[in-house]
Amino acid sequence: MSIRSLRYLVAVADAGSVTGAARRLNVSQPSISYAVANLEADIGFPLFIRHRARGVSSTPAGARVVAEARHLLAHVRDFARNARSLGGEPAGDITLGCFLTVAPRYLPQLLAAFAQRHPAIRVRPEEGDQRQIIDSLMVGRTEVALAYDFALPEAADAIELAVLPAHVALPAGHRLAERERIALAELAEEPFLLLDLPHSRDYFMSLFRAKGIEPQVRFSSGSQELIRGLVGNGHGFAIQNSIARTPYASDGTRLAYVPLDADLAPVRLVLLSLTGLPARPAVGAFIGFVRDAFAPGGLFSDPQGT
Repeated sequence: MSIRSLRYLVAVADAGSVTGAARRLNVSQPSISYAVANLEADIGFPLFIRHRARGVSSTPAGARVVAEARHLLAHVRDFARNARSLGGEPAGDITLGCFLTVAPRYLPQLLAAFAQRHPAIRVRPEEGDQRQIIDSLMVGRTEVALAYDFALPEAADAIELAVLPAHVALPAGHRLAERERIALAELAEEPFLLLDLPHSRDYFMSLFRAKGIEPQVRFSSGSQELIRGLVGNGHGFAIQNSIARTPYASDGTRLAYVPLDADLAPVRLVLLSLTGLPARPAVGAFIGFVRDAFAPGGLFSDPQGT
């Protein structure tokens, strides 16, 4: 298998067609078709399903091969960089998947501190919901991801970084805002503002089910900042695990965060990578840095920021 044929393979997967890959790479369609066919013959199974007049889609096994091809091509790029600067620090690009609500809380500080430690490594964040993050990881568009421990596939290796218990977000003037802890049952009759993202919504609803409560959902949104603004303006309460360091929403209204019942299930913040794929030097440096950042005495010793 040549490096060139692997580049062609990844280009076809990204473009969804041989024609699109040829256009992107400025290579003839027959050259790409021949390379992919040879790969399939060497491997012994089809990598793509051909759809008449609708391009191609990866087979389940083909998607894993494409993911490993991306990983290998990243190694090749790093090898070239490191060979040109032998003896220097690890170098290269990393595409980092990050859960939407985690990104604003942790990424700015994390990326700034990492850039100071490893200036030759560039980290490019890619936000998404849990499903999008896992899909990107499985097809190799990202090599590492910050996410929650929701619906993790067997092929994902998860390093636990922090345990984040459930908190209730209330308007600052709410009758319960000064409490040290609140029972979810005390909010049963109040309007609930649901962060409506895949797997997140299931987690929040499971908290109500655990207490035998039917939530009074007033609004739902995929934007945590919108939810915070609605809370600040008195439209209801929300539940959050990744707590902002500022008590203010974007419109300047003030919120209060109070821990919920201690027996409610927390979420776990994890660092994901694909099982069985050796980490490139740049990725290994990033993984080690993130683990240290969440360890005692690290950048996020108090992951809640409260």
